[in-house]
Amino acid sequence: MGFIAIVGSGALGGAIAHTLARRDRVGEVRLIDPHGQVAQGKALDIRQSSPIDGFSTRVTSAESINAAIGADVIVLADAAASEKEHAGEDGLAIARQILRAEDAAPIVCAGAMQRELIDRCVGELHTARSRVLGSAPLALESAIRAMTGLMLNASGVEVSLRVLGVPPRAAVIAWEEATASGIPVSSQLPPHVIAALSARLPGLWPPGPYALGSAAARVVEAMARGARRRFSCFVAQERGGVVALPVELGSGGVSRVVEPTLTRQERTMLENAMGDLR
Repeated sequence: MGFIAIVGSGALGGAIAHTLARRDRVGEVRLIDPHGQVAQGKALDIRQSSPIDGFSTRVTSAESINAAIGADVIVLADAAASEKEHAGEDGLAIARQILRAEDAAPIVCAGAMQRELIDRCVGELHTARSRVLGSAPLALESAIRAMTGLMLNASGVEVSLRVLGVPPRAAVIAWEEATASGIPVSSQLPPHVIAALSARLPGLWPPGPYALGSAAARVVEAMARGARRRFSCFVAQERGGVVALPVELGSGGVSRVVEPTLTRQERTMLENAMGDLR
């Protein structure tokens, strides 16, 4: 069995590593950070919790990007020194190192501020669009599911919906296909409550490290172990720009982008968001 490489051992990197370890569906999680003592300490802390949480996933650490060679999936997280997500010029430099060292593993950008990095990986580093994606929209989706569950006096676990577009201002909730306990949400909540939930989207962005870490872990597992479910992820568009859409995932990254079911108004909002990217 292979391993998952997490580049960056800040709060986000640590949250991803801990979530993957506790779920016990991958053989090894490798925290990679130039500040090796921080990565080593977090790896040790997670390992020491294994008898309590009952998992057998190995959590190791390394300092060199070359330690990501051979990974099933590579995750770009945040730096231990600054706690900032790998983004901008620094993030692009790290992505360039990864792509030189490893030419096959899909790359998951786990942070909320890495949408531009995905676009630059595709446009400037000529990475295949299917190979690099962002998992942050899934964390935002989780927040809306939880709030919808509260409005229904139910659990957010029972709510199924999609967040599309470009958070925070140009995000769209696909209420047309949203359900709670198998029943359409639109038949359980009045229109003004649904509108109020949509209006809360900008204030929920960016999600915190635990929500982002949980979202990244689910996406990573889907690529490493296979999954039949669909995920809302940032994906690069053929005509340029990066937008959140439902995707199906495989061992190489995005296997298919799924066309969402939307009302005419939702469709217009999504098309406007995508149009602004050009």
